[in-house]
Amino acid sequence: MGRAEALRGRRVLIVEDEYVIAGDLAVALEDDGAVVVGPVGSVEEAVALLEKEEVLDGAVLDLNLGNERAYRAADALLARGVPFVFATGYGREAIPNAYAQVPRCEKPVDTSALAKLLSSRLRP
Repeated sequence: MGRAEALRGRRVLIVEDEYVIAGDLAVALEDDGAVVVGPVGSVEEAVALLEKEEVLDGAVLDLNLGNERAYRAADALLARGVPFVFATGYGREAIPNAYAQVPRCEKPVDTSALAKLLSSRLRP
């Protein structure tokens, strides 16, 4: 199954505080058939959305949102069992061991590579 098939109809949350990047991610994922939830640009918005959205299949999470790290949102995704990837300029060494299993897509984000990485994480 190709990435477009894997993403088709899947609800994917985008948490990114840079408007242009969020828009590019949304367009790329929608082009592959995903239903984009958000984008939202803060940890607070992400956590609130996670509390109200019943179905989420995956997420793309920027690690640095304004002056706050996105760990609270990452923890909420992990608690729900929602697979996600970090889209970040930070190296692997800057990410705490608690998130060692979470794949990282380096910024500037190659949207095709990110979609492929995300689709590989989704449950069939």
